[in-house]
Amino acid sequence: MAWEFILIIIGINITYVSFFTLRLLMVIKGYRFLASLVAMVEVFVYLKGLGLVLDNLDNPVNLAAYCIGWGLGVFVGSKIEEILALGYVTLQVVVDSVDLELPDKLRQSGFGVTSWVAEGRDGPRLMMQVLTKRTNEKKLWNHIYEIAPKAFVISLEPKQLKGGFWVKRLRP
Repeated sequence: MAWEFILIIIGINITYVSFFTLRLLMVIKGYRFLASLVAMVEVFVYLKGLGLVLDNLDNPVNLAAYCIGWGLGVFVGSKIEEILALGYVTLQVVVDSVDLELPDKLRQSGFGVTSWVAEGRDGPRLMMQVLTKRTNEKKLWNHIYEIAPKAFVISLEPKQLKGGFWVKRLRP
């Protein structure tokens, strides 16, 4: 029975902290309503788990199980969010050739691209700003490095988007 109880504590805490992590990330990304719904489930699971531990403080193994579940919950919650890939990403791309056809190839693949010529240390560079859903980020990175393997790329997560023809296509 003791091992079952320990596994229950760990399982409840993994569940609770996974919801906690998801809720926090949803708030940061601006999904307030969805975060509120997740918070209701989160607090229910939290209270059940905390009640179990507080009723059984005589066993330090229960506290250890609570801590182990907490750590695993952070990991599981962040992996779930990574799979859900909420929000958008902007890649800022710098390539050393202004003659590159990268912007057109990325547009043909469905990505929104704004490009311009900039001046770098060693001469002119092609700069691009590319917006996509986070679910498409790996695909975008692969396209860029297939065409321009020496590209310098910075990934940023915009919190709010407004305007632009391509942004309208992103919204459901």
